[in-house]
Amino acid sequence: MKIAVLPGDGIGQEVTQAAVRVLEALDLPGLSLEWADVGATAYRAHGHPLPPATLELARGADAILFGAVGDFDCDHLERHLRPEQAILGLRSELTLFANLRPATLFAGLEGMSALRPEIARQIDLVIVRELNGDVYFGDKAIETLPDGERRGWDMMSYTESEVRRIAHVAFRAAQGRKGRLCSVDKANVLETSQLWRDVVIEVAKEYPDVTLNHMYVDNAAMQLVKNPGQFDVVVTGNLFGDILSDQASMCVGSIGLLASAALGERQTEYGTFGLYEPIHGSAPDIAGQGKANPMATILSAAMLLRHSLGLAEQADRIETAVSGALADGVLGLDLGGEAGTREIGDAVIARL
Repeated sequence: MKIAVLPGDGIGQEVTQAAVRVLEALDLPGLSLEWADVGATAYRAHGHPLPPATLELARGADAILFGAVGDFDCDHLERHLRPEQAILGLRSELTLFANLRPATLFAGLEGMSALRPEIARQIDLVIVRELNGDVYFGDKAIETLPDGERRGWDMMSYTESEVRRIAHVAFRAAQGRKGRLCSVDKANVLETSQLWRDVVIEVAKEYPDVTLNHMYVDNAAMQLVKNPGQFDVVVTGNLFGDILSDQASMCVGSIGLLASAALGERQTEYGTFGLYEPIHGSAPDIAGQGKANPMATILSAAMLLRHSLGLAEQADRIETAVSGALADGVLGLDLGGEAGTREIGDAVIARL
């Protein structure tokens, strides 16, 4: 079982190391971890945020454990050389189109949520975000008009097949949970969203056991803080999914707790090939200080075991250990505690 470990930049290095320690503590036979540079680290060493050797390693792995990319010192670079292009490139080159972002409130953390405790306790949902389309991958430019004024534009688009494949992922996810799917769009304004809604309605005919409803994205943002218990699985486009999943992180207490999986259609000997990463960024302001909360990355490693390696029991063990550490008050700085990266990793390993 081969995992490509791409720690990236900033705190990505530290939180990935913590997650790897947890994986190694499981002592899984046949597990191989191979490390490579990505992001600003790769640009400085190889002249590109996603070097050919890193991409080749990723292609040949059964799964990818990813840290974070981003560095303020690279903001002056041309866009195709910026660290963030590494993760976009991996998603595109490896056809990782389905992003699963679970958000669940851990017991004892009600007071950490931006919501009232009685509302926060309702949160148990999965956001299924499409990753290969939308404005992230559409044509874009900053141009100068004849009168000298500058104009920036980005093209948002989806094909019917792109919407159809992410809809199937979302419906299957809902079948494995409570059987409810909410499709989020802006069909009252955007033609892209109208196509999205039309295709999701068509796909719904194949899943009579799933209840489908639709919601405009502005209303979804409001409902996520007003009545989050109504959501089970949410499916939406790249841009809306990026925003709503970050909002969900503060509803459960901290972005340092949210894991994610980026899946495609490729099947390996063990499961579905995918890339797993925390949803937080590289936080260069605290990098190297041992302050970062690694729990989101550790939980991402659990998702890796479940979806890509077929090791659901081991994934459950990690998630139970994380829940136990939190319940026992092992809290990072982001949760108002004092535990550092190493201490949190030790606490999870001890509870395995």
